[in-house]
Formats: sequence, structure tokens, C-alpha cells
Amino acid sequence: MKTQKILFLCALLGAFALLIALLPPGFLSLESLRTHRLVLIDYVHRAPVQSAALYFALYVVVSAFSIPGAALLTLLGGALFSYWEGIVLVSFASTLGATLAMLASRYLLRDWVQRRFAKPMQTVNAGVARDGAFYLFALRLMPVFPFFVVNLLSGLTAIGVARYWWISQLAMLPATVIFLNAGRELGELTSLRDILSPGMLVAFTLLGLLPLVTRWLFSRFTPSSH
Repeated sequence: MKTQKILFLCALLGAFALLIALLPPGFLSLESLRTHRLVLIDYVHRAPVQSAALYFALYVVVSAFSIPGAALLTLLGGALFSYWEGIVLVSFASTLGATLAMLASRYLLRDWVQRRFAKPMQTVNAGVARDGAFYLFALRLMPVFPFFVVNLLSGLTAIGVARYWWISQLAMLPATVIFLNAGRELGELTSLRDILSPGMLVAFTLLGLLPLVTRWLFSRFTPSSH
């Protein structure tokens, strides 16, 4: 197990170093993406498979290390790839990145996470114990905790990796679709606020509450078996 932890840590550090070395300073900004949009589209047309692989790898690293810019990368995916290509690339890359972050928390950062997020950890543990997968689904959709905090705290729960994967992928899909669609008009966007309006955040919150409410109603009105 110790050897596996060392290899996992080396892989994460290597990916981060590669990202720093290859990514131009300031690239993950809306203005930069708008400026380089046509050049990148041309590159995708000339090397579609290589472009998709590079985009996927970049998204995984950004998600795993919670580097600001995942939303901008999703917009870029909408501008560079077809609708279904963008959904597959972003959905699986974001989920893989989130899962790697969760595993890093579970096997490498457990003590630090427990000290740094002691109070939120109690809330999440109680929620997972009470509602299980439904609670994680709600956390993914509702802006209660940031993306990276959900990853870190989930690593200290008893949730399995496979369950964490599919819940995260399903819960992050609505925002993925919205940002990919917005990315088709990347050249016209001036701010991320053009996409995530207060009404949209409320809609995500209500969607996140739906499984919890459904679970409560089911337990409330289903007769207990004796």
C-alpha cells in the first residue's frame, strides 16, 4: 500500500509539473480563450484525435488539482468539439479528476483534511450516513460546498470509488451541458455571469434537493414492514 501511495503521489506531481510547463501563463481566462479560439478550432480540425486527447488530459489535471478554470475549459470544449464529443470528453474528464482528488484526500491528505475541514466534515459525514448517495448528489448540484471541498471531504467518508464516480458524473452533467452550449457562443461571452444567473443557481439547488425530498417522502409515507 505504501508503494502504491508513493506512485500515486508521483503521478499527481508529474501531471501538475507537466501542466505548469506546457500551459501558457494566463491561458485559462475568458479573454485568452476568446483570442485563441480560431487558432484552436483550426488545430482541432487538423488533428482531431490528438486535440481531444490533449483536451481530456488537461481537463483531468485541472479538475484533480482544483485549479481555477474548469468552467472556462468546458466553454472551450463547446467551441472546439461537437455537442456529443464535448459531453463525453468533459463528463468523463471532470469525473476522473474529481475521483483522483477524492483518492488523494483518502490516501495522502487525510490528516490535513481532517484538521482543515473539521466542522464541514461532521456535516458531510452525518449527511452521507443519513442519506448516502442522495446526499452526495445534492452536494454536487447545490452550491453548499465548492467543487474541491466536496472532493476532499468525500475522501474521508465510507463511500466507494465506483459509487462516487457515477454519482459525480450524473450530478455534474446538467452544468456540463449548460456550459458546453454556452461555449458555442464563446466569441460573444464577456463574463461567466452571462451563464450562471441567480435563477440558474436556484434551479440547480432545487434539482439537488429533489432526491433528498423524494427519499424523505418515500420513508415518510411508505408503511414499515414488520
